[in-house]
Amino acid sequence: MATIKEVAKLAGVSLTTVSRVLNRDESLSVTNEVRMRIFRAAHQLSYVPPRLRKEAGEKKKLIIGVADWRADKQHVHPAYLTAMLEMMTDHCEVEFEELQPGQRKMVDGIIALGRYSEEEIFFLRSLTFAIVFVDADREDYENDQVKLDFGQGLRDLLAYLTDEKKYESVGYIGGWREQDESRIGERGLEHLTGCLRQKNCFREELFHQGNGTRESGYRIAGQAAREGTLARVVLLGGDEAAQGALEAFEDLGLRVPEDVAAVVCQDVCSLDGRWNRETRVEVLPDYVWENALTLLLGRLECRRTQAVTVTVPLRIRKGDTA
Repeated sequence: MATIKEVAKLAGVSLTTVSRVLNRDESLSVTNEVRMRIFRAAHQLSYVPPRLRKEAGEKKKLIIGVADWRADKQHVHPAYLTAMLEMMTDHCEVEFEELQPGQRKMVDGIIALGRYSEEEIFFLRSLTFAIVFVDADREDYENDQVKLDFGQGLRDLLAYLTDEKKYESVGYIGGWREQDESRIGERGLEHLTGCLRQKNCFREELFHQGNGTRESGYRIAGQAAREGTLARVVLLGGDEAAQGALEAFEDLGLRVPEDVAAVVCQDVCSLDGRWNRETRVEVLPDYVWENALTLLLGRLECRRTQAVTVTVPLRIRKGDTA
């Protein structure tokens, strides 16, 4: 087993600094860069600080931070994760802590949902090096990732709509929203337009973008119907925009799917149960979080040092609306 002296040497700091950082001494004043070097060194050497060494058979107490401020809306439900983790292991007790940008908390590992800036990732790595990124789409060889296969999911969906159902025009109602320097929802839209171009069925006038809210979906759907730019089948981007668009269709007297077919592209890891009869593209939350927690436990319990990426498929649920 590695020693604290080896960690200090690899990180280029004193034994005392290593001890105080790894034992979460918040009275210590060091930079985030120093903290990140120490966590990286401990991770590379599989060093386990004394506070995490327990006698055989005794449960460990783990604190897992949840970062989701880059998600379209809060998707990570601590009670849901706790229940899932209890079914996966009986070796530890887990407490989930919600993380906020720049807020320092004592955590053993982190699940981070969404795409983060380099500055934000630097901050997260100053808290711990055991991080699993979910739907981050990073070229990252140090941290674990759970990626969502939007590309294949959309290709399967378009094959179903154009080849099997024979719809001749495919449109979109949804959009993205600005958050700091990023656009939430923009990546899924890029996947969709790319897939449509590959099938030579992309028509820009049939794409209607707003900010992804229910109000925006309602307004855009009504405007498209009045202007004659509503495709025969419309992909509805996100739970809220889909709700608004479907309400607009109903208010306008448009029958689904007789007048306009609709496919709901559910939000990432949505636990929303409102879609029962609608044709939809689903991201299965159980599959996403089970993989994320398995990767994190591999870091924390088994001291795995190599980064692992798991790709989660999307599922097409055929319903009554397309």
